[in-house]
Order: sequence, then structure tokens, then C-alpha cells
Amino acid sequence: MKKYLALIILTFLAIQCSTTVDTSKMSADEYLNYAMSLYKDGDYQQAINEFQSIILQYPGNKITDDAQYYLGMAYFKNGQYLLAAYQFSKLIKDFSGSKFVPDAQFQLAESYYKLSPPYQLDQTYTKKAIEEFQAFIDFFPTNPKVKVASSRITELHNKLALKEYMAAIIYERMEYYRAAIIYFGNVIKKFHDTKYAALAMYHKIKLLVLEDEKDEALRQAEMFLHNYPQDPNVVNVKKIKEQLEKNANG
Repeated sequence: MKKYLALIILTFLAIQCSTTVDTSKMSADEYLNYAMSLYKDGDYQQAINEFQSIILQYPGNKITDDAQYYLGMAYFKNGQYLLAAYQFSKLIKDFSGSKFVPDAQFQLAESYYKLSPPYQLDQTYTKKAIEEFQAFIDFFPTNPKVKVASSRITELHNKLALKEYMAAIIYERMEYYRAAIIYFGNVIKKFHDTKYAALAMYHKIKLLVLEDEKDEALRQAEMFLHNYPQDPNVVNVKKIKEQLEKNANG
């Protein structure tokens, strides 16, 4: 049994040694091609090791920005998004003239997008993703990925709006109406281009009526009907407005 176990271990070690690649005699281009073959085969951890080695061994070489970009991509493919973001930002900073800068900027934003958590949690990465996607659009407005970046920004804005909106809903359910009115107002002001703005205004109008702020409720109702004429709550807002006007004239 011991001999059998020893044979297995020796066989394993022999296989490991036979697959070890000696990169010390490779040229810079050959080394990059080897690292890229690992990356394309999905061996991301080993590719990460080789790209890091290339960057250290060949500073200033024409292949270094390739290694820097694909180091970021290997981290990204490996699900290590924070490390990926760091490597992409490093490329943008250290290789500003590289052909990889547009893609690095997009992937930097994508890394933060991947880190963006559910709306209930802290949204620091969500805000960072929006910032980096906007930078991508501003600096590379003709890039084919601008459409995706814009879509991502809309999605992330809606997430931030939902967080603020749900905070307002919680205050409303707890009957902390003043706090709810403030939070609904924040949604309307900060996220007017999201689907939650109309909902927030509708809730705010109802709470203003409950708080006996009829003039402000009427003003908000008129604004709602002007801004959201196709909204499902238009009928309800019209009824509120009519009742407010009736009471004012009565």
C-alpha cells in the first residue's frame, strides 16, 4: 500500500514537472504569447502570475501595456473585481497613450458595476461605477460601447433611486410623514430621470394632504399632471386636485 501511494505521488510530481514551462529563455514577445495562451485557456490565476512577471521584467517594453491590460482582464474574469479595477486604473494612469485605454476605462467601470450590491446595502461602488461609465462616455463618445455604458448608468441610477424611495416608504409606513415627505422630495429632485420620480411625487402629494399642507399639495399635483401625463396615477392625482380645489373654493 505504501509503495502504491509513493508511486502515485511520484507520478503526480513527474506530471507537474513536465508541464512546467521555463520562461527564462523566452523573448518578451514569446513570454507575452505564453501568458496570453494561459488567459485564453481560462487559466486565469496562472495568467495573472505571468502577466505580473512580464510587467516586472520588461518595464517600458512595447508589450508592457498589453500585459497590464490583460492582467486586469484576468482578475476580472477570475471574479476579483476590486483588483481588476486597480489594474485598469493603473493602465490609464501609467500608459495614457496606450491603445488599451478606452477598453480599460470601460472595464474599470464594469468592475465597479460588478461590485455594486443590492439597493439595501451601501452604494459606494454603485456611485463609483456611474462616475467611471460617465467618464468613458465623456472621453470616448464615439466608442461602440457607449450605448452599453449609458444603459448601465440608467440601471444604476434606478438602483440609487429605489434605495431612497424605499427609505421614504418605510417612514411613511411608520407614520413619520415629515421624514417621508423629505425623502420623497429627494427622489424627485435627485432622480427625476428614473421611474421612481413619479411614484415619489404621488406619495408626497398624498402625505401633504394628510399633513394639511393643501396649497403645496395642489402645487405638487399640478406639477405631477404636467410632468407625468401618461402615468398610471394620473386619474388619482386628478381626483386629489379636484377635491383640493373644491375645498379651496368652498
